[in-house]
Amino acid sequence: MARIEDARKTFDKFDRNGDGYVTPVEFQQAMVELGDRHYTVSLAEAIVKTRDGNGDGVLSFEEFFEKAKDL
Repeated sequence: MARIEDARKTFDKFDRNGDGYVTPVEFQQAMVELGDRHYTVSLAEAIVKTRDGNGDGVLSFEEFFEKAKDL
């Protein structure tokens, strides 16, 4: 249970507008704030694409958490 709660807290930090989805721009902004100044939107788009199970171009919490379990 703690694992899903930790994942939710992390997801919420990436979901900057609170709409329940992480866009590539939100992903990039969060990565820059975490210290990777060279993280580009293009890179974020590629990462989101690899984790985006339904192909809508954004990450839902379920997609985010499903992939986080593999790490």
